[in-house]
Amino acid sequence: MKKTKANFERIKGVSVLPQGLEEAGVAELLALGAKAVKPLRRAAAFEADMACFYRLHLQCRLPFRLLREVARFPCDGRESLYSGIQEGLDWERWLHPSMSFRVDVTGTAPGLNHSHYSALQVKNAIVDRQRDIWGQRSSIDLEEPDVCLHVHLDREGGVLSLDGSGGSLHRRGYRAEMGDAPLKENLAAGLIRLSGWTGTTPLVDPLCGSGTLLIEAASLAAGHAPGMNRSFALEGWADFDDDLWREEKERACKRQEQGQFQPMIIGCEQDPSIAKQARNNAEAAGLSHLISIQTGDFRDLQLPEGPGTIVCNPPYGLRIGADQNLEALYGDLGAMVKTQASGWDFWLLSGNAGVTGALRMRASRRIPINNGGLDCRWLHYQVR
Repeated sequence: MKKTKANFERIKGVSVLPQGLEEAGVAELLALGAKAVKPLRRAAAFEADMACFYRLHLQCRLPFRLLREVARFPCDGRESLYSGIQEGLDWERWLHPSMSFRVDVTGTAPGLNHSHYSALQVKNAIVDRQRDIWGQRSSIDLEEPDVCLHVHLDREGGVLSLDGSGGSLHRRGYRAEMGDAPLKENLAAGLIRLSGWTGTTPLVDPLCGSGTLLIEAASLAAGHAPGMNRSFALEGWADFDDDLWREEKERACKRQEQGQFQPMIIGCEQDPSIAKQARNNAEAAGLSHLISIQTGDFRDLQLPEGPGTIVCNPPYGLRIGADQNLEALYGDLGAMVKTQASGWDFWLLSGNAGVTGALRMRASRRIPINNGGLDCRWLHYQVR
């Protein structure tokens, strides 16, 4: 493949992350070749050439979105936002009226305190520019637009970016079926990363629900690329390099074919219908050969030879399970762990400190995590 200058030019980007996974997101970006990486609030900034930017879309597990900065401009109100957007991109090249688009706005600037109003001003600037060029304008598509635009406003001005993801990257495509309050896939992947589990020892989820923690763990251990079987908005960009994209996909395929580990991964779910969902999700992810889902009560679960890692996202009593005797459930879970898991690491996502105390265990580490707007803690217990 002929390498063009554009292949090697660095672009500035932002990885939009779940709150609490900023440092893990930085480590992931660095491992995949990004440069000048630094953590932000619910994000990480980076620089990358286009090959690396494509690689991030295919192989990153933690982001919601990956943004490519295309312009910075002063912004002290509606008029400067309008002019900054019109001049920020070669719209004649990037957005023909036959293409649809969507605008997302974050942050504020003087006189621009509401994201919906700011997004409307951005939209007006773009369609007015299109009418000047072609006499017609693009339509808005909030679900599957051809071009996804992101604008961030703050006291330093405005930043116009292209969203290479299209839809959120947490949607892997395997989870057609799920329980009542499932973890998002990228958050589950981040929790596995934070646990330090490497795939060389057993992993067990005694309350596995629809299996998201187990599937993301198996994907990590097997070296699967999360973005391999989905489409991206960047494939429709004006400067999209099909050869370079194909090269990065082949690179991800080779990594997957080489494999990483064949770990023992076990889940337990009492509800037969939800256990079936978990098995179906694992099969859809192409990982059912690595994951064993048992139907039954976790109190009867026999752990494999250790040491190993237990991960768990039990009900909090806030969204689901409010009518259950959660203190008894947590108490029995703690008893099972202390009885069977000597030498193991136990990680639990807590959204309710009151019921978590029923474990009768002392956490050695507490990592703040935001789970769907809930302030949670990823708790680590060293079982001795």
